[in-house]
Amino acid sequence: MSLGTIRHDWALPEVMKLFQLPFNDLIFKAQTVHRQYFNSNEVQVSTLLSIKTGACPEDCKYCSQSGHYNTGLDKEKLLEVQKVIEKAKAAKAIGSTRFCMGAAWKHPTAKDMPYVLEMVKGVKALGMETCMTLGKLSPDQAYALADAGLDYYNHNLDTSPEFYTHIITTHTYSDRLQTLAHVREAGMKICAGGILGMGESVKDRANLLIQLANLAEHPESIPINNLVKVKGTPLENEPDIDPFDFIRMLAVARIMMPKSYVRLSAGRQQMNEQTQALAFLAGANSIFYGDKLLTTANPQIEKDQALLIKLGIRPEPRQDYGDEVHQAAIEQAIIEQDQTSMFNDSTNA
Repeated sequence: MSLGTIRHDWALPEVMKLFQLPFNDLIFKAQTVHRQYFNSNEVQVSTLLSIKTGACPEDCKYCSQSGHYNTGLDKEKLLEVQKVIEKAKAAKAIGSTRFCMGAAWKHPTAKDMPYVLEMVKGVKALGMETCMTLGKLSPDQAYALADAGLDYYNHNLDTSPEFYTHIITTHTYSDRLQTLAHVREAGMKICAGGILGMGESVKDRANLLIQLANLAEHPESIPINNLVKVKGTPLENEPDIDPFDFIRMLAVARIMMPKSYVRLSAGRQQMNEQTQALAFLAGANSIFYGDKLLTTANPQIEKDQALLIKLGIRPEPRQDYGDEVHQAAIEQAIIEQDQTSMFNDSTNA
C-alpha cells in the first residue's frame, strides 16, 4: 500500500519495521506523507487551561493532580464561567485558534455539567474551536457537550494496553475506549494520544499507535507527550528518553494517521530548538501556546514566536470559521516580529 493511504488494519510487525528504519529514511517518509495533506509551513496553535485543579481520584502515576500522591499542588475548585471566557479571549489575542479546557475529575458530575456547558458555549461564541478533557463520559454527557458546541474531546490512551496497568489502576483501558466511542457517536472530534518516557518499550509505543490508527476513524488530533517528571509521583525518577526516539514516535504517528494533527505536547520546555525543528520535520503540526499547560511549564509565547519565525512556520488560520479578522491579527503580529528581528540584525551589523 502506498504512502499516505488511510488505513485501519495496521499490524505490529509492519509498525515495528517503521520504528527500525534508518532515521533519515523515516523522516523522509513522514514528511512526504505530511505534505500530501497539510501545508508543511503551518502549525495549529492551541491554548490549554485547567478549569478544575488537583484532588483527582485517579492514580495515574505521571500526574501532578492525582490525589494519591503528594506533589505540593494547590487544589482549586471549578473556575467561574466568566473567568474561563476571559482566559479564552486572551488566548485568542495571542493567536490561538483552539481553546482546550481540562478538569481533574474521574468524570463530570451532574452538579458541574451546566457550568461546563456554559464554558463551551462562551468560548465557541468567540469564534474559537473548543476542546475539553473531563475524564470518563456517559453517552448523555457526550451528547450534551456536542449540543453545546464542543468540537473536540480529549481522552488520551496514554500507552499500550499491555503496559497500561503499570501506569493506571483506577480505570481500565476499555473504559477509555468506551469514552472515545461515546464521543464519536455524539458527533464530536477526538483528541487522543499518549505519553513517552514512562518506562514503556518501543513495542508499547507501536501498540499505542496501532490502537489509535485502527479505530474506525482516526483521531483528528493526536497529542504526543514527553513525560514531565513531577516530584512526588511514582515516575519522578524515570530516565529521560533519547530525543531521537521521541522524534521517531512523531514520524510513525504521521505515517500511520496521515490526515490527523500530530501535536507536540507536554515536555517541550525541556526540548531545544533543534529537537522541536526535527519534530515539525517529522510531521508534528500542532502545539500549545502559553507559559503553562494544565499544571506544568510550557515555553514562553515569545520563544515560540521566535522559533516559528526562524523556521518560516506560521499559525494555521481558522478556515472553517472564516475568521479573517483573527487571521489578520496573527499575520500582523508575525510581521511586527519580522520587523523587530530585521531592526536587531541591522543594529548588530
